[in-house]
Amino acid sequence: MAQASFLCLLLFLFVFCTSSVTMAKKSGDFIRTSCGVTQYPDLCFESLSVFRSKIQQSPRQIAQTALHVSLSRARSVRTYVSTMTRVKGIKGRDLQAVKDCVDNMGDSVDRLSKSIKELGEMSKGKNAASDFMWHMSNVQTWVSAALTDENTCTEGFTGHGKNTNYRIGIRRRVTGVAQVTSNALALVNHFAAKHY
Repeated sequence: MAQASFLCLLLFLFVFCTSSVTMAKKSGDFIRTSCGVTQYPDLCFESLSVFRSKIQQSPRQIAQTALHVSLSRARSVRTYVSTMTRVKGIKGRDLQAVKDCVDNMGDSVDRLSKSIKELGEMSKGKNAASDFMWHMSNVQTWVSAALTDENTCTEGFTGHGKNTNYRIGIRRRVTGVAQVTSNALALVNHFAAKHY
């Protein structure tokens, strides 16, 4: 009897582990394929594959997760750039560019937050095509505007002054956020296109 129970347990574990590995592989394949529509597919896969159990094979969930990744990084960069306003030696046009960048990143955070909320609300409401299109239009507009905010921030550090470490650091960080936001927008657009 004990031997039969042990064999049943082993069989269960084998089936469970095999199906978990298969599901993880399918989720990983889904993420890699989905990231193929983005401008930065390797970054897309790297930033989203850690969420494969949450994403599974859902176009809505991959778009939602990409927005969360973008929001998290935008918040982090906003905090970093905000600390740069207190660095001694940054003054004049450069200080104004840093302050403008803080505002731009704040706007980006707000727009990405609205996008996440709007995409989440879609699953709660009526599923009429016109409702879907209206919600998706809002999400697409806000994510696009967030990307514009991020690009505007980096433009504030081109064309004048020396290429100092803080300018390079800000540009590098904001460019990283813009890349994940671009990927999120591509995944949102891909999700929307499947439902129009």
